[in-house]
Amino acid sequence: MGCDRIDRVAMLSVHTSPLEQPGTGDAGGLNVYVVEVARQLARRDVEVEIFTRTTTAELPATVELAPGVLVRHVTAGPYEGLGKQDLPGQLCAFAAGVMRTGAHAPEDHYSLVHSHYWLSGQVGWLAADRWQVPLVHTMHTMARVKNLHLAQGETREPSGREIGELQVVEAADRLIANTLEERHELIDLYDAEPDKVVVVPPGVDLSLFSPGDPRAARQALGLPPEAKVLLFVGRIQPLKAPEVLVKAAAELLRRHPEWRRQLVVAVLGGPSGSGLAHPRWLHDLAQELGIADQVRFLPPVPREELAQWYRAADAVAVPSHSESFGLVAIEAQACGTPVVAARVGGLPTAVGDAGILVDGHGVEQWADALEDLLLDPQRRECLSRKARGHAALFGWDRTTERLYEVYVEACRARARALDSPSPHGSLTGVPAAVIP
Repeated sequence: MGCDRIDRVAMLSVHTSPLEQPGTGDAGGLNVYVVEVARQLARRDVEVEIFTRTTTAELPATVELAPGVLVRHVTAGPYEGLGKQDLPGQLCAFAAGVMRTGAHAPEDHYSLVHSHYWLSGQVGWLAADRWQVPLVHTMHTMARVKNLHLAQGETREPSGREIGELQVVEAADRLIANTLEERHELIDLYDAEPDKVVVVPPGVDLSLFSPGDPRAARQALGLPPEAKVLLFVGRIQPLKAPEVLVKAAAELLRRHPEWRRQLVVAVLGGPSGSGLAHPRWLHDLAQELGIADQVRFLPPVPREELAQWYRAADAVAVPSHSESFGLVAIEAQACGTPVVAARVGGLPTAVGDAGILVDGHGVEQWADALEDLLLDPQRRECLSRKARGHAALFGWDRTTERLYEVYVEACRARARALDSPSPHGSLTGVPAAVIP
């Protein structure tokens, strides 16, 4: 097996397709990550085949996402009607489809398997073992972390998921952590071997998410030029805590009744997770708080339009209870928009010193942070400059360059282990590295 060149990567995303619109259902940052990394790898002449579950009968067996990037749809259970919680029972069927594709490929067709989320890791474990190639795995979210930071109304992740994650952690040749904190969580909560965990922060499309004229953006979106615009982007579920922004907005209007005609709270996203049980719960909350006229609910929008929303906003709120990184924060900052985020998970890394981090989810705390920004244009401008500089460190090309290095080292470590197996049968590790 050659170790100096990665020719083709099998990328697994069982529960959500890279073709889906982020912001609703199970589509979110993971989808963006898979798409952007695959495209960047293809630009390096690395072919990528993304395996995902077929969810409608209209989907063709294969779709070219970009030159050098192929999406393969695998039949595993009914096309529709299966939630993420139902998918563990379909992993055997999904694995069989992946194995069938591999069986028709030439020997050494795949250089490496990169799986995303624990469900994909279970299949990736089998595929990598069958093809005798390294398994690189990115968790994106972890059950034990989520269970430590449950939002009110959220259900604990089941023990079956925890067991599955532990198995993937043990099986993987390399584990990609988004932040140093996530690396510690993998080691402390999952007993991951430190030498196997490499920190590679996600990125942002700096050509798409870039500064622009806020007034022009507002005009394009039909927003009043003098409005005070607060923005939430993400799936509507308790984990993401959009109600924190809605409640804080109500508190702002209590403090500043004169803002009632100016304030716009834009919520871009669709119901997801436990939010699906009551899809209009956030609408009902806005009505109860008397700010229904100020809150605009919009479905997920194409990324070009999303960039305009970031530019139009005075501040973007990311009040999540748990985030492995926080792509929304870095996208907003790339557009020069100040971010107010909860001090949880990977958000301190994503935000850096270019935004405002809030301890906890108290309404008064969030209203204070947002009020300070809305009343102080000079501070907004200062944070805008910092935000642009901070985001510039996180381009997807840089992320993919580091990932490629991890891929090559994983192949070399496997080759070394095959040449001289250790007494314990484990692969020689590579010291964890952090970028930027």
